[in-house]
Amino acid sequence: MKKTFVIFGATGDLTKRKLLPAFYNLQAENRLPETFEIIAVGRRDFDSELYREKAAEHVKNHSRNKPRPEIWNKLREKIRYLKMNFTKETEYPQLFEALRGTELAIFYFAVAPEHFETITVNLKNKLPKDFGVRVVIEKPFGHDLPSAASLNKLLSDSFGEENIYRIDHYLGKEMTQNIHFIRFANTIFEPLWNKDFIEQVQIISSETIGVEDRGNYYERAGALSDMFQSHLLQLLSLIAMEKPENLDTETVRDKKVEILSALRPLTPEEAENYLVFGQYSGDGNIPAYREERNVSETSETETFLALRLFLNSERWRGVPFYIMTGKRLPVKKTEIIIQFKKFPSPYDEDLHNLLVFKIQPEEGVYLRFNAKKMGVTDEIVPVKMDFCQNCHIGLNSPEAYERLLDDAIKGDSARFTRWDEIEHSWRFVQGLKEHKSKLHFYPPFTWGPEGAWEMIKRDGKHWFNSEDEDENL
Repeated sequence: MKKTFVIFGATGDLTKRKLLPAFYNLQAENRLPETFEIIAVGRRDFDSELYREKAAEHVKNHSRNKPRPEIWNKLREKIRYLKMNFTKETEYPQLFEALRGTELAIFYFAVAPEHFETITVNLKNKLPKDFGVRVVIEKPFGHDLPSAASLNKLLSDSFGEENIYRIDHYLGKEMTQNIHFIRFANTIFEPLWNKDFIEQVQIISSETIGVEDRGNYYERAGALSDMFQSHLLQLLSLIAMEKPENLDTETVRDKKVEILSALRPLTPEEAENYLVFGQYSGDGNIPAYREERNVSETSETETFLALRLFLNSERWRGVPFYIMTGKRLPVKKTEIIIQFKKFPSPYDEDLHNLLVFKIQPEEGVYLRFNAKKMGVTDEIVPVKMDFCQNCHIGLNSPEAYERLLDDAIKGDSARFTRWDEIEHSWRFVQGLKEHKSKLHFYPPFTWGPEGAWEMIKRDGKHWFNSEDEDENL
């Protein structure tokens, strides 16, 4: 079966930095079908030869594998460039002509969200009926629940739910996938995975960069929609889900939906005390968010979010989930920290255990437990059993987009989000938006506004994110 991968937005940043390098790495591992081609759709005045030359540079600059001529030449022959203005209905016949002989077309929307509807309508109205279709669509999937529902109806009516692949690249990350294996393949963890043994769960995702050149997008999204609605709620659903009866795609998705539908809305009192929105200020050569390009001078968009939430679930009854995400924070990392409850012991020390999933940039997991300090004293010290997935010499783990592109080509939707997952997450986010009030400012490269620390201190807890804390883990 001849498969053709069509990239709308083939000259954009996503294609340069992620898609082309991912295709090269798939080619290096012989994971692309023999009868496979890529049609790169763009509005720039290129021909196929010029586009291939530029693509070679992008692969050289961004691939995790060192480019080798014999591999690049194989991929090079699979790439064609099609100059086309995808916003114009009259230009689609040339695309369908280029697809002649294709049995399965995979359309990747690597464009701004405002173009999703235009492309979908034109494909639906003009697409030949004699070959199969899959659509891969980037986040954000809508900007609120009504817009997401409207977009979903259009896509479903046009292509069918089973042919829609909604990308959340966090689902392709190595340690995100490993959560299931570590939890369900080890008897030392699953029996403890509940309210009787777990004190709290923290999900922390921090970035050192600001919005850079994404001001237009970020003004519409903010941290709530950009990170929380998609990536962080997906991580929460994987950590909190019930054990699936099997690893069938829909069974796993059903378990994730159970968690997302169990998110307990915040009351007004909870929102006042346990929901903090922040925005980074400037410092010397570091511009404030309001000074970034394409950002309003009076913007109320949040670049930081911290909150506490609970699940309406018997397994997790009373267990708080604390979530923090933000830009211009001290380090770049995404981690899930599970703190186990303290139990009576003959020791006076404040003892607890942690299990930490390191999602990015370091990929791994470690278990913190307590042991006797070496020497003649009986002092207790925390020690770690640490597994680092990407620390070993010679190990260069596949990036998320490689797995996701490979899955889309094969027709495996397990690592993509289903509509009802998005629906429930938007419904919860909509409730948070209704509670949004005061915006707290914080200096760059600090751990957010004071309100985030005051919030968690109310519960007698602290964030597991400071440098001092990392040293003690």
